[in-house]
Amino acid sequence: MPRAALRRARRFTHLTTMDNNAIFDEKYRVIAIDEQNLILRGVRSGEVLTIKNADPENPLTAEDYPPGKLIALNDPSNKTKS
Repeated sequence: MPRAALRRARRFTHLTTMDNNAIFDEKYRVIAIDEQNLILRGVRSGEVLTIKNADPENPLTAEDYPPGKLIALNDPSNKTKS
C-alpha cells in the first residue's frame, strides 16, 4: 500500500472501534457547507465528518452554519418524548 494511502487509512481506523457515543462528546468546527452537506472537523480529534441533510426541502445555509462556527452534535436517541 502506498505511504499516503496508509496514512489516510490509519487516520480513520478508530472510527470503526470507538464508542458509538464518542461522536457526541466532541465539539466541531464547520469547515464547509452546501445545501445537502455539512462538513465538520473535530476540535480535539481532527476527524472530518460529513453530515447529510435529512430534509432536502429545507436546505442547509451558510447563514445558519457559517464556516468556523463551533457546534456540538446531539444524540437523537436521547430526546425525551413528551
